[in-house]
Amino acid sequence: MATYAGKQGKRQDESSLGSLVDLVLANARVVLGVSGAAVLALATLAVKRFIDRATSPPGEDEDDMKAKQKSLEESWQELSLIKGGSKAQRQDVEEPLLSPVTAAPAQDTKDLALPSRVPLGQSKSLLCLTLQEKLLSFYRDHIYVSEAEKAVGKQLAEEIRVELQTFLKNKSLDLPFENISLSGYLCDDLVGQHQLEVVFHLPLVLEDHLWHFIRGEETLMDNSWYGMIKRSGLEYFTRGSSPWDKFIVGGYLSSNSINDALLKTLVGSVNWPVIGSLLECIIRPSMAPRELKLEVRHEQVLLDITLCPIVEMEGKVFLATFSGEPVENLWQQSFYAAEVSKLKELDAGDGGIRQCCLLILKATFEKHPFWSRITGSDLTHVILHLSLTEPDWPEAMLAVRLQQVLEELVQYLAKGSLPCFFDDRVDLLSHLLPEEIDEIGCTLYEALAAPNLADGLGL
Repeated sequence: MATYAGKQGKRQDESSLGSLVDLVLANARVVLGVSGAAVLALATLAVKRFIDRATSPPGEDEDDMKAKQKSLEESWQELSLIKGGSKAQRQDVEEPLLSPVTAAPAQDTKDLALPSRVPLGQSKSLLCLTLQEKLLSFYRDHIYVSEAEKAVGKQLAEEIRVELQTFLKNKSLDLPFENISLSGYLCDDLVGQHQLEVVFHLPLVLEDHLWHFIRGEETLMDNSWYGMIKRSGLEYFTRGSSPWDKFIVGGYLSSNSINDALLKTLVGSVNWPVIGSLLECIIRPSMAPRELKLEVRHEQVLLDITLCPIVEMEGKVFLATFSGEPVENLWQQSFYAAEVSKLKELDAGDGGIRQCCLLILKATFEKHPFWSRITGSDLTHVILHLSLTEPDWPEAMLAVRLQQVLEELVQYLAKGSLPCFFDDRVDLLSHLLPEEIDEIGCTLYEALAAPNLADGLGL
């Protein structure tokens, strides 16, 4: 009986909370207008969702749990309905105001007219201009890197590449690698002041008659973003015929095993202090688990170098990324070259600021505990998708376009899927857990709901 009374009391509290939320939202449309109500609805839905999660006891009835566990996507759909109807409601309100009203008593038109010296959209323009100025200031103070610094960074990266290349060929692993090639944001002039990012691509030389590529959609993963490399011809060429046979797991070439071997080499075999003294810098391998990274500190620049083994199969580049069990044999397709090429092509065509927008968002996201899970590659694909419907990206539209990119990203998070611009079968959010997508979506909503977007982004 006490349990029943407790449940009844809880349901009454929830009913009261629901009524209060409905009352607040209903009055918000009158006081704040439709746009304000949409923002308030968004914040209320997100907060209510977290309160429900935190207060739900482990033994709660299944029906109660289903009623409370309303998905984030459904909540965002409700918000979309509010936003979708805003234009029509705004027209319904404006039409009678703009049309003559004969039933009302005559009033002096001077009392109804706006002052001629104050343009109708002045306040909105001032807000946009303030955001525009803050974005440009942030880019100038925290992102812009001089050509001289870029040149120093590229030269230093090349010298480290030569040293590592020499070590791998002469003293380590006895494996057939091709020459290391430079890639990454520094090489494509897409860098920020915090660190210059470089990728060392280390191509594996595989025997064509011994290794067979299997597309991701043909595996248990059923994911077009990945692929597997199977050892073939074992009946004619026994195990040990290829130097890569030592990295076979379950009949497939294991990306994790190759990465683990390279990690031991980077951390334990290469004499980085000596190489650093020769190049007048400090080189330290990252101590984070399963990261093939070098942190380079020079008196003029900071370098962040990632070593990435790759294979080229069927005209595509696949990266040896660390994967968790039971999929430690996967190789991930890289779209980086196509992303950067398309971004530069679009900006060159209209003198646009897509690259500037990418760098601002990338720098902002990297310092956030949740948003940092969204990579620069993910943001690039959102920008490319938006460019299909918004072809003009002049500098004067930086604030508008950046906000649109965030809104587009929120919509993809609501769906739980971000299709690759070059292959819509690939979902770029597939590596994230649903809970992680929820955290990113809710906090991005909070930033967009802030009175000042610059403050919401922490600029």
